[in-house]
Amino acid sequence: MKEDNDYKQWLTDLKSRIRQSQIKAAVKVNTELLRLYWDLGQDIVARQMETTWGSGFFEQLSKDLRSEFPDMQGFSERNLLYIKRFYQFYTQDDTILQQLVEAIPQQLAAELQVAENKRDIIRQQVADELATPPIFQIPWFHHVQIFTKCKSVKEALFYVQKTIENGWSRAVLMNFLEADLFSAQGKALTNFSRLLPEPQSDLANQILKDPYNFDFLALTENYKEKELEDALTTNITKFLLELGQGFAYIGRQIPVKIGETERFIDLLFYHLELRCFVVIELKAGKFEAEYIGKLGLYISAINHQKKKETDGPTIGMIICKTKDHIEVQYSLEVVNQPIGVSEYQLSKLLPDNLKSSMPSIEEIEEELKKMYRDKKLIS
Repeated sequence: MKEDNDYKQWLTDLKSRIRQSQIKAAVKVNTELLRLYWDLGQDIVARQMETTWGSGFFEQLSKDLRSEFPDMQGFSERNLLYIKRFYQFYTQDDTILQQLVEAIPQQLAAELQVAENKRDIIRQQVADELATPPIFQIPWFHHVQIFTKCKSVKEALFYVQKTIENGWSRAVLMNFLEADLFSAQGKALTNFSRLLPEPQSDLANQILKDPYNFDFLALTENYKEKELEDALTTNITKFLLELGQGFAYIGRQIPVKIGETERFIDLLFYHLELRCFVVIELKAGKFEAEYIGKLGLYISAINHQKKKETDGPTIGMIICKTKDHIEVQYSLEVVNQPIGVSEYQLSKLLPDNLKSSMPSIEEIEEELKKMYRDKKLIS
């Protein structure tokens, strides 16, 4: 049987279905747990239990619940305080609360009508999925990070939605919270609204951030643009994570022939949602107006040489250390290519004198080879 192709294909499909079922079951359990926490938080707040029973209320409740449910986590005194805070945080905004918890999506009625002749269990599944608000769709400890660090419900819901869309782990979520993605998203200076059709212009504006956080890089003071590019491509996974969802890396120093001259693009990406090439130019210092013309030339070259009929217009990004907003705005007004300009942040820089003490890649490789030769001689 193990050598039979039909059996192997069926087994592969079966394993996939089992994994999907496990994920759905885990999501279902998480949803019910969050609903329980929400109801518990509502009871604590509505009944003013701390006022009624005093400061020892949470300690006593924790003891009682853990005694009755010894195998169930989440009833520590600290977590019960978080549960109360969870409910209080999201009920700050009555409008959003109504949208998230009380209102059933309009499409629910239509879906149930379609399923009218099907079994009740199918109808109930549709109802459950459509009626589950976003705040009940992410893990509890993701929530703890969000409502303890966000200043508003609007900001919190931004991170909730991004977690759902991208499947962020708690560590990834914490990184974006620390980098203040909410404030950075869609803040780059661009001319997209003037040069791109809707809704592409709106989406293009949303995908650009300002500033980008490059704290994952180890650079020395007075680094050059090539060193910045080298560091970003060496850490391409973290760089893609910082760029955001949808960016696919094509390469660095991509050659384009313009007339008799061969030029090189710093970084080239393809955005899967925009369906277009994204040309990125890195600048180690302050934005200069002449950067716009050079990037526009690269965008034109990509449109002529790589863009297919099914692709959207190529867009460009200049990521620089600092910029003058007025100079950028004036520069963007005089070009007819879609371009955005953002800054990047680097809070960790190594002293220049440390560079000489750090071994190069070649030196590390040579040392490893020497260790390998010595080991062979000893053995």
